[in-house]
Amino acid sequence: MNAQEDAAGLAAGRRHFLDLNEASSADLRAILTDSARRKAARAGWGAAAAPDEDAPLKGKMLAMIFEKSSTRTRVSFDLAMRQLGGATMVLNGAEMQFGRGETIADTARVLSRYVDAIMIRTFEHDKLLELAEAATVPVINGLTDKTHPCQILADVLTFEEKRGPIRGKKVAWLGDGNNVCASFIHAAGQLDFELAVACPASLSPERDVLDWAEKTQARVSVTRDPAEALMGADLVVTDSWMSMHDPEHTRIRRHNLLSPYQVDEKAMQVANPDALFMHCLPAHRGEEVVNAVMDGPNSAVFDEAENRLHAQKGVLTWCLGAI
Repeated sequence: MNAQEDAAGLAAGRRHFLDLNEASSADLRAILTDSARRKAARAGWGAAAAPDEDAPLKGKMLAMIFEKSSTRTRVSFDLAMRQLGGATMVLNGAEMQFGRGETIADTARVLSRYVDAIMIRTFEHDKLLELAEAATVPVINGLTDKTHPCQILADVLTFEEKRGPIRGKKVAWLGDGNNVCASFIHAAGQLDFELAVACPASLSPERDVLDWAEKTQARVSVTRDPAEALMGADLVVTDSWMSMHDPEHTRIRRHNLLSPYQVDEKAMQVANPDALFMHCLPAHRGEEVVNAVMDGPNSAVFDEAENRLHAQKGVLTWCLGAI
């Protein structure tokens, strides 16, 4: 989106946050800066839900649609909106006419008459896109099976508060080239860091995401060798190998495929000595990561989880024109 389109979209109340590659590098940096500033301003505050001093979204309402279960996304967006002075309503996709008796487009048009922004956590990425196309208020991607942009903003925020600017650093991704990995690929191009993905061939990132990286000359590589990806890494990231919906035979097959990509003490020793470890959670301890790493001195997983709140605040203020 160029500056003219962005201004027109904001004037119409439609500055969407759908994927990292659709926002400009400058906008992503503005979101991260605002997130860090707001976190610092609340240092030492006791009342988690007390509004920020400026409360920029006072009187605003965020609708949160959940078709997938959630802990961090639900709590962080809810609390973020409260701290910004606004309010939320939670909508369960299974209890709505969402995509069944009523079209997604019509749902978007109706919700746009009631609320100031919509966050959706869903399976099919096309649902997100259809919702955004028809809505007249900003739509935020809380997660789809294709991407998870809000998570990566929290990861970058966490890295930068512990190690300084991520630009020029190396991130190693081990495991499934899934939705979180896809958003890391987008972030590598937009925020100018190197990303080395180590994964089985059958679980490589989607072709269109890799094509985008190649077209934009993002520093992204894919290897089958975990040691190659880990060498010189400043940050090591993984994600769950399994989904709660996977049948037993799928779980066994995926475990066999992914076991060489487990993040254990030996893996971390290949990375730089001060390399951080991150995982978006929930983690299956003993599978994709061992306890010694998860609970080790270089682990930032719970800081990362906390920073979902602060990154979400940056996204919300950006979408609603407060930055």
